[in-house]
Amino acid sequence: MKHLELLIERYPALAVCESEIKRAIEEIIECYEKGGKLLLCGNGGSCADCDHIVGELMKGFLKKRPLDESKKAEMREKCAELDDATLSKLQSGLGAISLPSITALGSAFNNDVDPELTYAQATLALGKAGDVFIGLSTSGNAKNVAAAARVAKGLGMTVIGMSGERGGRLAALSDIAIRVPESETFKIQELHLPVYHAICAEVEEYFYSK
Repeated sequence: MKHLELLIERYPALAVCESEIKRAIEEIIECYEKGGKLLLCGNGGSCADCDHIVGELMKGFLKKRPLDESKKAEMREKCAELDDATLSKLQSGLGAISLPSITALGSAFNNDVDPELTYAQATLALGKAGDVFIGLSTSGNAKNVAAAARVAKGLGMTVIGMSGERGGRLAALSDIAIRVPESETFKIQELHLPVYHAICAEVEEYFYSK
């Protein structure tokens, strides 16, 4: 795993998380191989990180990911109006959904039911066994992220938690707990970014280097 090796080389402090990061990569690859998807949630800066991760997975990150000719032919057969100009610009994507981006559901459920359960409701509606849930919380104690993690586990999803060194309730709920070795919020966030970049790069390498 060259991107993981490079991550540890550039950020030696993350060596304490290396085995968990490797397991997260393997679980995500297995999820995608079986036709699953990722659901992600977090608050504030971690909310932005969710959108960032989705952006790296749903289109080319370090690679171009052009559609192969068999995929193009299959799509043209089903829709004759799809032209080569369009198909040549589209890229293969890996399914991932940032739950905070579903604003209509969020505002409605916050107002009508319970703000702490908004991510849990989205997870219930979208998740299924074999999918992967990624919760980001610098403290590990975000109540809405923990509630969603519990629902994810109840659905048979793999739960990956990303937090600071204390881990909090999220680490206790996670099948894989990536606890970066910092305790201040901004420093935790500074380490989360290279971690998820390495994860996205390794997953992309697996699927698009063949």
